[in-house]
Amino acid sequence: MSRLEFLSPGENGDALARSSMERQALAAGGKLERRDGWSIATGFDGEQAERGRLEDSVGFADLSHLGKIEVQAAATDLEGILGARLELGSATRTDAGWLLPYTPERAIALCDPAERAGLLDRLLDAAGSAGGLTSVIDVTTTFGALVIAGPLARETFARFTAIDLRPDALPPNGFRPGSVARTPGAVLREGDGDRFLMLFGSAVGQYMWTVVEDAAARLGGGPVGTRVLEGVTVA
Repeated sequence: MSRLEFLSPGENGDALARSSMERQALAAGGKLERRDGWSIATGFDGEQAERGRLEDSVGFADLSHLGKIEVQAAATDLEGILGARLELGSATRTDAGWLLPYTPERAIALCDPAERAGLLDRLLDAAGSAGGLTSVIDVTTTFGALVIAGPLARETFARFTAIDLRPDALPPNGFRPGSVARTPGAVLREGDGDRFLMLFGSAVGQYMWTVVEDAAARLGGGPVGTRVLEGVTVA
């Protein structure tokens, strides 16, 4: 079992964890706030404009601050460590967040930033009780995350990925690893609406923001802050 502490965002002192897309968010007019040890873009050009994008076209938001914990174990042990049933192609909703199965031996647990440390400890304890070789690693800062939501979300994705996001191909809670903007990534459909979470390497965050921003702008969309995103249900 392994744990790489240096990948965990700082929790003490005044040091802030920052998304690799923060510079692009600032250039787009993002207003930053400190939350759970992260610098987060909570707004851009006003709630009315941002709400309009989510309801009428497409909005996207940087959610790289979500906790991300990677668990690797034998297929017979993985579900026991995570405490839930896994099915390839589908994410599992839990009290802590989401479980995203990449392979029968590897999954990532997503959670709110405030829950990350507690979830990490619980997974480490569970992995320690497993019989085989296991790995539990906090990869929060390794992966960037963008949520893309609104009635034109699928059309936005179609401009930079071949992953099929049509409702018949990606049902509610569907999860698809694959190529996004020619880089390794994955897409989760959050529930049964038009809201999708995309994961990718944080090292390509600036590139990914530019790709998504360009695709959304051509459809009348743009960035939104976490404050509006939390208050809008995308049906």
